[in-house]
Amino acid sequence: MFNPLNIITKFIKSSNQKELDRIGKIVEKINSQEEQFIKLSDTDFPKKTVEFKNQLKNGKSLDEILPEAFALVREAAKRTRQERHFDVQLIGGVVLHEGKIAEMRTGEGKTLTIALAAYLNALSENGVHIVTVNDYLAKRDSMEMGLIYNFLGLTSGFINNDQDDLERKKNYDCDITYATNSELGFDYLRDNMKFSQKEMVQRSHAFSIVDEIDSCLIDEARTPLVISGAAEDKTAQYLAIDKLVKILNNKDFEIDEKEKSILLTNEGINNVEKLFSNAGILKNDNFYDPENLHLVHHVNQALRANHLFEKGKDYIVKDGVLKIIDELTGRILEGRRFGDGLHQALEAKEKIQIQAENQTLASITYQNYFKLYKKISGCTGTAVTESEEFFEIYNLSVVVIPTNKEMIRKDYNDLIFRTEKEKNDAIINKIIEKHEIGQPILVFTSSINKSEVYSKLLNEKNIKHVVLNAKNHENEAEIIANAGKEKSLIITTSISGRGVDIQLGGKKGSIPDDQLKIDKEKIKSLGGLFVIGTERMESRRVDNQARGRAGRQGDEGSSVFYVSLEDDLMRIFGSESMNNMLEKLGLKDGESIDHPWINKALERAQQKVEARNFDIRKTLIKFDNVLNDQRHVVFSQRKNAMNSENIFDYSDEFLKEISEDLIKLKIQNLSNPKSNEFNNKVRQIVGKSFNDTELESLISAKDNELKEQISSKFNETRNERIKVLNEQHAKEIEKRIFLQTIDLNWKSHIQYLEQLRQVIGLRSYGQRDPLIEYKKEAFDLFSNLLEKLKLDYVTILMNLKVITEERSSNEERVNPKTQAKKMGRNEPCFCGSGKKFKHCHGAL
Repeated sequence: MFNPLNIITKFIKSSNQKELDRIGKIVEKINSQEEQFIKLSDTDFPKKTVEFKNQLKNGKSLDEILPEAFALVREAAKRTRQERHFDVQLIGGVVLHEGKIAEMRTGEGKTLTIALAAYLNALSENGVHIVTVNDYLAKRDSMEMGLIYNFLGLTSGFINNDQDDLERKKNYDCDITYATNSELGFDYLRDNMKFSQKEMVQRSHAFSIVDEIDSCLIDEARTPLVISGAAEDKTAQYLAIDKLVKILNNKDFEIDEKEKSILLTNEGINNVEKLFSNAGILKNDNFYDPENLHLVHHVNQALRANHLFEKGKDYIVKDGVLKIIDELTGRILEGRRFGDGLHQALEAKEKIQIQAENQTLASITYQNYFKLYKKISGCTGTAVTESEEFFEIYNLSVVVIPTNKEMIRKDYNDLIFRTEKEKNDAIINKIIEKHEIGQPILVFTSSINKSEVYSKLLNEKNIKHVVLNAKNHENEAEIIANAGKEKSLIITTSISGRGVDIQLGGKKGSIPDDQLKIDKEKIKSLGGLFVIGTERMESRRVDNQARGRAGRQGDEGSSVFYVSLEDDLMRIFGSESMNNMLEKLGLKDGESIDHPWINKALERAQQKVEARNFDIRKTLIKFDNVLNDQRHVVFSQRKNAMNSENIFDYSDEFLKEISEDLIKLKIQNLSNPKSNEFNNKVRQIVGKSFNDTELESLISAKDNELKEQISSKFNETRNERIKVLNEQHAKEIEKRIFLQTIDLNWKSHIQYLEQLRQVIGLRSYGQRDPLIEYKKEAFDLFSNLLEKLKLDYVTILMNLKVITEERSSNEERVNPKTQAKKMGRNEPCFCGSGKKFKHCHGAL
């Protein structure tokens, strides 16, 4: 029978093979250089680097020098690390240099492959950023691969969480810098909050190689990077709401596990109104009264905290602090907090100290951060299942690279049970069977709670094992590296140990080489590493990552997944008729089944989740792209001003625009003489810089006179500052005020957009596209932001006086300082607008 899918599959295979054939010719050129480089002395290697740099400066392209450069790196790796790149690693290096994704199986030496493309691109002297999955790997890879780079005359560094700005700048100035995606993103945001170029730590965004690119750009892409500052303390409110929410019963709300959302029923709303009225915290006895909007938000977060977020799965409490657990890796996300009051709601639920709520100061998504790079590439063991997303969002194509040695790992079909208890019993029996013969076992679970369930079951059988989860992730790399030892039994969450090489028999260096060889052969004879998946994860790719821990470099190994109908994936996304199907097939208690129907149902469930998660990320980036365009405008204007030698030009241009706006407003007001808008605007801008007589004269002045009077007063106040401070210091003050005005207005703008983003979905009920509505409103808000920025800046400069005070009675020198009286929130604003400070400049 004709099947069009076969033709498509053949086409995909052939397009990948065409790529491999094309790159194969480049690899032949690299190999032809090997004899020549073997003859070089050690001192010749940095000289060759200088020679390559000169060739690039004289017009040669990186592609032209690639064969020689790769051959040089291969020889350097042999001399410094006793590792010679395989041909498949050379293919991977070319793919990375060309700005594509290299899919390379676990154990194929991605770290060494990356060194090829990193060296070649570092010759352009713009810096190369290599992205790793955690701080440990950033430091390890920088030091290990640094042996090669230093031998070649290049510098390498790494960024870790505990480094200060001085260390960071030094490491970013290296030719090649290793860092995690979050450190890179946060440094970018922090740099755009600095007040001078020399305080900034990053230089350019030229080329980025992302190790485990699927983890970085897909798994973590749903969570934006956010820098926050403390907002108003609402501890008592959170505790009160948590207490009242705990009184509600199951009929008061509906939970949607699929969407991870919770909604109050009509009965629930009545109950909330009754409870909150009695507690005296509901205004006008109506839950949805505009005055109670903040309350609606806090109740929703308290409901989510109590009924959707689970201790041990979504977070843990360690030393009295609530810490988030990464749902995919099972690691603690140090320093991260849930936004929008959710973290505080969880702290109230757990009855621990409630930290101050955070206010967003700056944010960016990983997608938009990595789009800053002129060129980006990456490698992973699992990219093909997400190739559509990589291409659609990042314009990255995937090249599948064959293994150096043939893969001989056995991947068994899934074993499906009706209940979780039956499944768990079967898993423990399988572990005992394999453990008794000494075969190393790696058990993958979906959460900390699940890993502790299996740990408890093994403890009951007195079987020695290690539990690797968010509670002891500091030793993760060391534990995983020894996962291939005899009788090793590790229970771990999801994809722990990515980037760590599992050697059968044990880790190199920790055991004498002779003994390691004997141990390795013994483990191979036992069947290699045995991987057990205790359930199917949300994504096929994550399952493949777990499988990929075994069978590296042609080693023996095997993997199997155990599934029950009570697993989250099957319960939430699987077919409801699954149990009936199993009964029809004659499945008895305690038995497992392996049937194509069931495997198809599992795959469909995973595809549903993958498609849903892709949609979430696509929606996130569509909305963030609106903010991203605005972010570029603000950040570039901020950077230009920060590097400007003459900030007075900015101030003068803004003053001119504001004066022209005032004249337009005056003309509009002629048609409505009763309107005070023009008068109020003038008073707001000039504040107390004009006395009452001057102000009256200004308001009644003709157009050109009005402009001239404002300009004259503006220059007068500036000249006073110059007289006291000197011109350079006066410029610094104007620059600092401009940058702070941008930051304060941008912070408010982000808050507005976050709130808009939360409610814009409701527009769909009115048959309107939420994204189009968001774009329209975001554009209006941004126009207002730019106007307010100019207005605030000019108003502050117009009213800024420099006063002098005697340092001491016997000193003649004066100490200039700007007036900085602390304003009360309810006092009339200093600018003379007539508004309270909190509604005027205090709203910044």
